[in-house]
Amino acid sequence: MTQTEEQQLLAVALEAARAACAELQSRYGRRQSGVRTKSGPTDLVSDADIAAESAIRSVLASRRPGDAILGEEGGATGDGSLRWVVDPLDGTINYLYEIPAFAVSVAVEDAAGTIAGVVIDPVREEEFAGTRSGVPTLNGEPLRERPNPPDSLAVTMVATGFGYDQRIRTGQAEVVARVLPHVRDIRRVGAAALDLSWCALGRFDAFYERGLNAWDVAAGALVAERSGLVVREFPESDGQPWGVMTAPANIVEQLYDLIVG
Repeated sequence: MTQTEEQQLLAVALEAARAACAELQSRYGRRQSGVRTKSGPTDLVSDADIAAESAIRSVLASRRPGDAILGEEGGATGDGSLRWVVDPLDGTINYLYEIPAFAVSVAVEDAAGTIAGVVIDPVREEEFAGTRSGVPTLNGEPLRERPNPPDSLAVTMVATGFGYDQRIRTGQAEVVARVLPHVRDIRRVGAAALDLSWCALGRFDAFYERGLNAWDVAAGALVAERSGLVVREFPESDGQPWGVMTAPANIVEQLYDLIVG
């Protein structure tokens, strides 16, 4: 695929993500309607999630009618050779509690992986974008040079997240207890797409989390990788679900080993 084709797909991703942001912004700060549970009592979805995904699907139906879509709320539809991976509201709990840390994530992939992706933070008006062969951008400008990477694990600022299932959380708590004594500190924002994008920007040095889905990471992982960070996956093991991490090359192996125990 040519760079021009990548940019064309990126333009569609931006249009779709902006349409979702408009839906979220129009509802933010108001008592949300249609709030209901999904996998458990702490895993919520609202009418805002549904409206945002509907806006994304509407753009894709107009611009890319032959492509497949995998959305957090609408599931998998279509069977094209390209697939759009969509999280209309990453950080639903933050959104419902009016904690200003949530994002829209839209990516497109083929059999070789992610081609283009966008993560938009509508509160900070920050648009992170990347393509398979291009330089990642923030609001259309190349991401500023990252600060010097941490020279050791001991001074690494690490972000993570927690799942909704109690059994998975128990394992995640054990990992945090193992990691925390060896790093500068740990932060938990509650939106994996932002965590990955903020690593690319240098707000965090590294990020890891198990229990994620493709729509949580497709766009953010591309932005992180194109910024020069290493992205690695955690396979399912010992009852713990799939996950990802990103970190500078000089600490990625040490942090990975610490996480997997």
